[in-house]
Amino acid sequence: MSPPVAPPGWSRWLVPPAALSVHLSIGQAYAWSVFKPPLESALGLSGTQSALPFQLAIVMLGLSAAFGGTLVERKGPRWAMTVALICFSSGFLISALGAATEQYWLIVLGYGFVGGIGLGIGYISPVSTLIKWFPDRPGMATGIAIMGFGGGALIASPWSAQMLESFGSDHSGIALAFLVHGMSYAVFMTLGVLLVRVPRPVESAAVGGPGAAAGVQVCARTAVRTPQFWCLWVVLCMNVTAGIGILEKAAPMITDFFADTSTPVSVTAAAGFVALLSAANMAGRIGWSSTSDVIERKNIYRVYLGVGALMYALIALVGDSSKPVFILSALVILSFYGGGFATIPAYLKDLFGTYQVGAIHGRLLTAWSTAGVLGPLIVNWIADRQEEAGKHGSSLYTSSLVIMIGLLVVGFVANELVRPVHARHHHVPTPREAADAAADTTAGSATGSATGSTADVAGARPQQPESA
Repeated sequence: MSPPVAPPGWSRWLVPPAALSVHLSIGQAYAWSVFKPPLESALGLSGTQSALPFQLAIVMLGLSAAFGGTLVERKGPRWAMTVALICFSSGFLISALGAATEQYWLIVLGYGFVGGIGLGIGYISPVSTLIKWFPDRPGMATGIAIMGFGGGALIASPWSAQMLESFGSDHSGIALAFLVHGMSYAVFMTLGVLLVRVPRPVESAAVGGPGAAAGVQVCARTAVRTPQFWCLWVVLCMNVTAGIGILEKAAPMITDFFADTSTPVSVTAAAGFVALLSAANMAGRIGWSSTSDVIERKNIYRVYLGVGALMYALIALVGDSSKPVFILSALVILSFYGGGFATIPAYLKDLFGTYQVGAIHGRLLTAWSTAGVLGPLIVNWIADRQEEAGKHGSSLYTSSLVIMIGLLVVGFVANELVRPVHARHHHVPTPREAADAAADTTAGSATGSATGSTADVAGARPQQPESA
């Protein structure tokens, strides 16, 4: 499948909608908490067990992004989006079979393993392409697309809740809901596959301006050996762990926090809270990442991690006595969580350049895999232990909140340690690479298109596999 090259006159503003169609679909992962109570009731699962498909999906997201990043760079966004479509939709269909037959391991296999591969490939599929189309505003460009992943639950949460209400929350109703999800998302993601384009070398130079590819350029293999990469790995891991712990447990958490008050939270209201968190997640991805283009990446991560720790402290101290405080603090935390995801590709571009930035981003997402296990495990395991000890309400989560504060402080320190990449790590093109780049640019000028469709933003040579 050849990467589709934009024809002359193609508007770069058509690329973000293509990315959104994929990211809005795979963003359904953030609505998993809506399925947790029905699954626990229908199949007799604990909170920790019902979180397993989500945890495995996030693990596979990071691993597939890490191992497939270079392949995605080489084969292009259309190939990646097609793979994501097949895996993500198939994951739902396998899960539907598992629910229908009451075989929970099939749900874990389908949603967690197969669907998780779709999450990872789909997540990174448009990132480097967007950076090449928008080298002048990388934070905004990646934020537009990645906000779709955060906003997917805004659609999926009430939609899933309505289906469970209509079909029933027993195993057959859950199976039917999974089936509808798989088929619907396959159709929607097809729009992105058909619409996406990569810039021609000449077009890349035009949108990037003179010298767009100048500066630091580091290959993926070298990047993972730098302290900057691992500092950002810790930053992303800590920020994601702190946010995903709330997000995965959102519906039952708000119900537990106010269960002993005069104004308990209904199941419908809890699903609405999940949708609100999704809206904050989505808004943070475009809002905060665009802000990072103005105040710089390091400063915006100081906000994410420092203010985020304060919001957690506020929930721990007064969250159970005031719904507005609980909800507003959670919304701020989730906006920082989403902003962290959307800003990290631009942070990587600032440090390592555009050369193999997609592959570097894929490797960094192993931090998400780690956080996808840590966040839900911390919150669910502690809540289960506290419940066994006879505790209830907000006391189920007090220890978890304190741990999240500590993790954000660790991330804050790691961000402070980030420095520019030393010159010894910079990539120097070989004579063959320089000749190929010149040939690609000449061909693009002569024909108005180019076979090297993954070229960098100033007409540089397309990214090659690590072995190049």
